[in-house]
Amino acid sequence: MRQRFRKGLQRALEFAVVFLMVALAVVVVVGVAFRRLGAALVWYDEVASILLAWLTFYGAALAALQRAHIGFPKLVDGLAPHLRRPLVLLAEAFVISFFMVTAWAGWRVFGILGGETLVSLPWVPQRLAQSVIPIGAVLFIVAELVTLPEVLEGPVRHEDAADEHDGHEGDGGAEATDPEGAS
Repeated sequence: MRQRFRKGLQRALEFAVVFLMVALAVVVVVGVAFRRLGAALVWYDEVASILLAWLTFYGAALAALQRAHIGFPKLVDGLAPHLRRPLVLLAEAFVISFFMVTAWAGWRVFGILGGETLVSLPWVPQRLAQSVIPIGAVLFIVAELVTLPEVLEGPVRHEDAADEHDGHEGDGGAEATDPEGAS
């Protein structure tokens, strides 16, 4: 069930990231084209900045789900399990704590913004633009928690992978290597 949830979350985040990249590219190209034609759009800078912020937060959550953020995996994976697990848990506690504070601060910003709107698009509430902070932080926390069991298990050793691989080959190739089965 955790793997199905992870796959669904990954697909949703990938869709969001691709959509935001395309939207950002379109907004920037349209903005540049209109500026080149002498009819600059008043809203494109602000919208492009918001799209970039959204892309950053959702992309960071996707990277967290794939464990693609900067780290020292070779160093940590090389440690003995009795040292590795507490170190991984400590690191996870720091990361999750940071994003809990970020989510809390992002939620507090909602109260401060009140009825504010975007400068160039007065019909768009600032709360919509700033919603990415708490949502992105919560998504990052969820991604960390979903992948934590795999991280705690540790790396797959080459011997383990070879044993699994040999076991699968032995099942599928039994007829070819069995001297009694040869006719």
